[in-house]
Amino acid sequence: MLEKEQIIRTEYSELMQKSYIDYAMSVIVARALPDVRDGLKPVQRRTLYDMYELGIRYDKPYRKCARIVGDTMGKYHPHGDSSIYEALVVMAQEFKKGLPLVDGHGNFGSIEGDGAAAMRYTEARLQKVTQEAYLADLDKDVVDFVPNFDETEKEPSVLPVKVPNLLVNGAEGIAVGMATSIPPHNLSEVIEGVKAYMKDPDITTEGLMEHIKGPDFPTGGIVVNKDDLRKIYETGIGKIKVRGRVEVEQAKGGRQRLVVTEIPYPMIGANIGKFLMDVYHLTESRKTNDIVDISNQSSKEGIRIVLELKKGADVENLCNMLYKKTRLEDTFGVHMLAVADGKPETMGLVPIIRHHVKFQYELATRKYRTLLSKELEKKEVQEGLIQACDVIDLIIEILRGAKNIKDAKDCLMHGNTERITFRFKGSEADAKQLCFTERQATAILEMRLYKLIGLEIEALQKDYRTTLANIAKYEEILGSRAAMAKVIIKELSRFQKEYGTPRKTTVENAKEAVYEENKVEENPVVLLMDRFGYVKTVDVPVYERNKEAADGENKYVVPCMNTDKLCIFTDKGQLHTVKILDLPHGKFRDKGTPIDNISNYNSNEEEILYLSNFAKLASEKLLFANSSGMLKQVQGAEFDVQKRTTAATKLAEGERLLFVQPLEGTEEESVVMQTEKGMFLRFLASDVPEKKKSAVGVRGMRIEGKDRLKAVYLLGQEPRSVAWKEKEIALHRLRIANRDGKGVRKS
Repeated sequence: MLEKEQIIRTEYSELMQKSYIDYAMSVIVARALPDVRDGLKPVQRRTLYDMYELGIRYDKPYRKCARIVGDTMGKYHPHGDSSIYEALVVMAQEFKKGLPLVDGHGNFGSIEGDGAAAMRYTEARLQKVTQEAYLADLDKDVVDFVPNFDETEKEPSVLPVKVPNLLVNGAEGIAVGMATSIPPHNLSEVIEGVKAYMKDPDITTEGLMEHIKGPDFPTGGIVVNKDDLRKIYETGIGKIKVRGRVEVEQAKGGRQRLVVTEIPYPMIGANIGKFLMDVYHLTESRKTNDIVDISNQSSKEGIRIVLELKKGADVENLCNMLYKKTRLEDTFGVHMLAVADGKPETMGLVPIIRHHVKFQYELATRKYRTLLSKELEKKEVQEGLIQACDVIDLIIEILRGAKNIKDAKDCLMHGNTERITFRFKGSEADAKQLCFTERQATAILEMRLYKLIGLEIEALQKDYRTTLANIAKYEEILGSRAAMAKVIIKELSRFQKEYGTPRKTTVENAKEAVYEENKVEENPVVLLMDRFGYVKTVDVPVYERNKEAADGENKYVVPCMNTDKLCIFTDKGQLHTVKILDLPHGKFRDKGTPIDNISNYNSNEEEILYLSNFAKLASEKLLFANSSGMLKQVQGAEFDVQKRTTAATKLAEGERLLFVQPLEGTEEESVVMQTEKGMFLRFLASDVPEKKKSAVGVRGMRIEGKDRLKAVYLLGQEPRSVAWKEKEIALHRLRIANRDGKGVRKS
């Protein structure tokens, strides 16, 4: 019979909360955050271990990355090939890691943001330092092995990393509700810090910083807030300001050039291109006139971004402008978060090194216990073989007199001679005295005859003395913390000597970048925009020489000052503003630039209702009318805003702005409203009250049934007519009525 179905009743919110917490902890511990002991995320740890298992060593040929990724995914990391390959690529990129762990062969991306080639084209193998400092001693039971995701393989829970990788290579990761961001540091300095801690466990952050000066980014640069580092390393949280390194070179004709030779670490990737665009915009917007050309001459040899300057340029002021206005000075946000004892924890410099040193003692203890155990086994066998050499004739007689190996072994271990036939009478009594251990007896039975040569016996005795020396050495290390510390420090010093590199990043206290903006000379210009939305500005004399063509070819012609800003009102009720200086300025026949590219205005979704410069707009009153017939007057000064886009009026859902025009302010000025069914209503503009831009307004016309407002006209002193059903309607001849009327029908 089938078992009775069990229905478990539970609170839905509690179930959701528990499930989400389980998911969050899984992401935090098993995917996104590094372990404080080896400084590696699970995907990095599994990839390196898989390469080690596949035998892809530094002295062996490269292997396809697709093979490495597939094997890692199939055995240890079932989270998709892209995440594994991305981790592999980053571990091979010298510009991202202070100590690259993978030796990549092929296109592994560039500092300018170019992605790596597909994994089927690239190859990789382990770096020498990875084998010696990250994967060595795995065969000595130094770390625990745990089942993989389907329990068909075993994988290390942590790698036996012997250098403080969390600090050396840093870490970046986004978990659920938390993120880690640890800058890379110099290997030699960090090892010096570890040594200092091992000699004085009560050392302070300040004491450690005598050895660890600050971050050491692979891209170099200059850390300019040295005084803030102590608090950052104390709390594990803060902001590091990094500047690129700029050199001044002499060019021909007495000119100078600025050369960026090192970039801030956060500029890696697409931000280099953004820096070039920012410099270009500074020149285009006339924030500086000192830069005449910019070129990116970077190569495999390093970064080289060249800014050609005009003669007599103020170099110091220009450098400060680049620091202030571009990514040449950037901020690296520090949050030193890692998994410690199975839980995420934000740690300063001292706790990170404390965890690392504790881990080193654990590794050393397990390593030397394993080595001691092996040496004791070896000692036991060697003692048995040496003893056997002294009574080799008796042993040979036992072997010749035994019917099988079991009987011979029993005699060697327990002196049991019942099933042994002896050739000499005294031999049986001697055989009964034998008491070899099982391991010794097995070794004697497996011993080859050539081992009885005199030189071989001497070698055996020499090996025995070596074994005794090793046992004494290992027992001393395991019995004394000071002796173990000496061994750890010696190994760290070897790594420091072989793999240490000079510091790349300078750490100092620099002055805040202050620059004087070039005062833009105020000049009158004329803004031209054609019917396709291409906009430009030209000098007034240029416009006057081409006035007829300019007025005929352009939809908008707006005289203004170059220091003014352009205001664009659209049918969506939006106001888009653009500085006149941001518009291209040039010759009359220049095509210009689409207004969409310069402002937030989108010609595919919006229609321009009114366009003006703010200097003129500030002294005007604007009449607003929306599609539901609501009207209001608004002072132009209200549109003095800093935002590039803001709401010009309040619209209900489904409404659109139908009309925006400046009022002349005369007593005779009137408004005409026309519906789709031919209803016309004319009333004085003064009947429309003045409101704030955020107000809805008042009703201008009563629209009945399914009729809708079609158009609004503003009449001044000049007469105006519109076409309606093949007739001309003279608007100025319509009778002036009261606002909020039904109007008259024109058939």
